Amino acid sequence: MHYRRFGKTELNLSVFSLGTMHCLENAEVLRHVLLEAVGRGINHIETARGYGQSERYIGQALDGLNRSELVLTTKLLPGSPVEQQVDESLERLEIDYIDCLAVHGVNTLEHLQQVEAMVPGLVRVLGDGRVRHVGVSSHGSLEVVMDAIALPIISFINLHYYFFNPRNAAAIELAHQRDLGIFIISPGDKGGQLYTPPNKLKQQCAPFDPLLLTYRWLLSDRRITTLSVGPAVPAELDWPLQVADSVAPLTAEEQTVLDGLGHEQQSVLGACRQCYDCLPCPEAINIPEVLRLRNLAVAHDMTQFGQYRYGMFERAGHWFPGRQGNRCSDCGDCLPRCPEQLDIPALLRDTHGRLKGPERRRLWSD
Repeated sequence: MHYRRFGKTELNLSVFSLGTMHCLENAEVLRHVLLEAVGRGINHIETARGYGQSERYIGQALDGLNRSELVLTTKLLPGSPVEQQVDESLERLEIDYIDCLAVHGVNTLEHLQQVEAMVPGLVRVLGDGRVRHVGVSSHGSLEVVMDAIALPIISFINLHYYFFNPRNAAAIELAHQRDLGIFIISPGDKGGQLYTPPNKLKQQCAPFDPLLLTYRWLLSDRRITTLSVGPAVPAELDWPLQVADSVAPLTAEEQTVLDGLGHEQQSVLGACRQCYDCLPCPEAINIPEVLRLRNLAVAHDMTQFGQYRYGMFERAGHWFPGRQGNRCSDCGDCLPRCPEQLDIPALLRDTHGRLKGPERRRLWSD
């Protein structure tokens, strides 16, 4: 296992972190996963108040482990009563201090304002040692992420940033310039459901495994500290940890394959280049994200992943904002703004047809 400095926190974190959102079955399962992870060199354990009984299970699982050798992160929501919730987390985790406290889901401008209102409470828990470092976790737009990174109180940032979705590249650079620890959220799942890659993508990545190749793309970036991995059982650590020490620059062969993947997407008829100039949409369609999912489906046969993410539109609120492509009213506002001169309404309908998934029978229908 390789370790890296977590920005200005000065903590040394394993390049893989144990996310516990999927270890919710019971305390015994989480204990087995945690012990296996620690035994294999992972020293960063991440949870949240919203992850069911995860905090309590972790507190029980820590018995017998050296607390000083582990870095524990938990999260609370914007607008939360800081001191009350920190004290509750300390009790559940059965610890005296929290290494890293993240404000979770800072996804909108309103959330940023709520974080600013939390600053006095955050200063108090930092001052008395209940919390060592404060950060932010964001699923929001690039603009919101950039504003979050500028918050003076934070020392680290949790972000979505993947080979198949590098939208937050500018945020990575700004966070690096501000010496923030950078924690990449869910690269195996949100980064493309790469635990179950389609055959076409496997062939395009040969001789490399798609999951491990995209992990290598992240690990070769010295600005990034750590990647989350979320096993439900101990055996699910085996696959990702194959590259736990593979942090050198990309080889020429790896770069050639990655360049080929990029070329495949660019060669798609009607491929969106992700400039975001088409926004705002009067119908609140998240045009670039809809068309990004189309790019992946056409170029790499990542249709299952596309259906998974596309199905979240209109159901996940600020965690995944925007409406589906069939909401297009053909107003044409986006057309003159597209530098590629794409027929965006037609592409939105095409995406909806590809990714809407099978119709589900209503319980009250005949």
